[in-house]
Amino acid sequence: MKVFLAILISAGLGYFLGSLNFSIIVVRMMTGRDIRDMGSKNAGLTNTLRCAGKNCALLTLVGDLLKGIIAVALARLFCHLLQAGLMPGNDTHYIGYIAGFFAIIGHVFPIYYGFKGGKGVLVGAASFIAVDYKVFIALLAIFVVMLALSRYVSLASIISTAYCPLATLLMSLIVDEYSAGRSFLYMILSIPMAAMVIWMHRSNMQRLIDGNENKFSFNRIEISRD
Repeated sequence: MKVFLAILISAGLGYFLGSLNFSIIVVRMMTGRDIRDMGSKNAGLTNTLRCAGKNCALLTLVGDLLKGIIAVALARLFCHLLQAGLMPGNDTHYIGYIAGFFAIIGHVFPIYYGFKGGKGVLVGAASFIAVDYKVFIALLAIFVVMLALSRYVSLASIISTAYCPLATLLMSLIVDEYSAGRSFLYMILSIPMAAMVIWMHRSNMQRLIDGNENKFSFNRIEISRD
């Protein structure tokens, strides 16, 4: 019963905090416009940078990172208070994945904004800062390398996210020296998080195939015609 209650609380915390989309909030406060009516119409960091400028993008970055971290931290705190561990020693590490997944769901389908949000990359990354920072660092390294090589934010996001379950498994087994059972549990819990983010990039995949996806530049965003 305690485990069920912990999962329910974590899912609720993740979803309702995840639904606070800071791209929508910041752009509306600073420009009076709705980011979902601008540019690619995506309520995410890249579109905010492209359409509303660096200040809005920076505030969006901070806000969306913090909500993912806070969702996981609060969920694990409640889980500890309930002593709702699944593993010996009252291990509550699993609850971070649940809170993180529902934070992504909230970001993608926010209850406060007509269920129309962003693609979940930032909040997913933020969740892993709190769940397992080593996995976050590994995925960030992959993202940076892919962005430098391709200059496609979407491609870098998709590839780094696809490596999430494998990175989770390897970090748990090799670095943290968890048992195979625990490591595979964490890997399985990370799969829905990765799958949701990748699924939300399906339109980007099509544009990549068609050769008209937006390229990233530190000075400007330019359209690829290669």
